[in-house]
Amino acid sequence: MIPNVLSIAGSDPSGGAGIQADLKTFAALGCYGMAAVTALTAQNTQGVASVHVPPADFVALQIAAIFADIDVAAIKIGLLPSAEIVGVVAKELARHKACPIVLDPVLVATSGDALSADDVPAALVKYLFPLATLVTPNIAEAARLADCALPLDLAEVRLLAPSLLEKGARAILLKGGHLEGESADDLLFDAAGETLFSVPRIATKNTHGTGCTLASAIVAYLARGHDLIEAIKAAKIFLTCALKGADALSVGKGHGPLNHFHKGKD
Repeated sequence: MIPNVLSIAGSDPSGGAGIQADLKTFAALGCYGMAAVTALTAQNTQGVASVHVPPADFVALQIAAIFADIDVAAIKIGLLPSAEIVGVVAKELARHKACPIVLDPVLVATSGDALSADDVPAALVKYLFPLATLVTPNIAEAARLADCALPLDLAEVRLLAPSLLEKGARAILLKGGHLEGESADDLLFDAAGETLFSVPRIATKNTHGTGCTLASAIVAYLARGHDLIEAIKAAKIFLTCALKGADALSVGKGHGPLNHFHKGKD
């Protein structure tokens, strides 16, 4: 059976990030994608002009409607723009703990524009860290969640992990794509210790939606029966191929999207 996977995230009208990137990734990896929209953004490849936040109870109703009718194999959580929405999402998902949940704490867009309120990081830690199978912050998001300085290399990234695990996360994948170097290195920390995932860095300016795509690819592979390590490895390969194929697209004047339907090996 084709697994049903749910994205709880914001909408990107330019198609490169958010639920649009998630749904493309789910489809590319053989899953049936669904989406509960947490925010409407006015954005393109050059930046975010505005964010419209729907009522929290409407976000809850979207999620409840899906679970009332459909078997969900795995869940990806992206942009949650307010602490109130964090709370209602957690309340709805607490009823479905058997389902793998990947929390991608989207706080700032690739363009640098803020996407969430100042009280969201604390709410994520309090309400969603305990529910998440995996949390996947980039280094800037991880520093904000841990309330510490931005790490500049892998050694400093490693120092972030204990504080995030102490805050209740079962597993943390610290994404190092924003670090300098010839490789794109991500570090997984869980009860078993540390695992490094390293792939060659792809030279392209088309990186819009990279974090969304990695997290949703992990969700797709978890839904297809992979364990966490296997899912992350496979997702990194999928992302690398999507970045390699990104220059075949011509979308916008800024940081363009990835090529989710690349023909590379996944």
